[in-house]
Amino acid sequence: MVEANKPVPKGGFFRLLKTVFWSFFGVRRRSDFENDVKLNPLHVIAAGFIGAALFIIVLLVVVRAVVG
Repeated sequence: MVEANKPVPKGGFFRLLKTVFWSFFGVRRRSDFENDVKLNPLHVIAAGFIGAALFIIVLLVVVRAVVG
């Protein structure tokens, strides 16, 4: 439990990317899940949209390379 006097440290940019990356695969440790309260939800949502867009772009490039 977080004490009222102690500020909650913020998560870093690479921690955010790691969280979103492993969430795409559905592989997360319980301790990582419990520490997600330190991340800004808007940043996680934005990173999720960017990750999904990159995933779609990679799939399109692979399909075009194989087909054409």
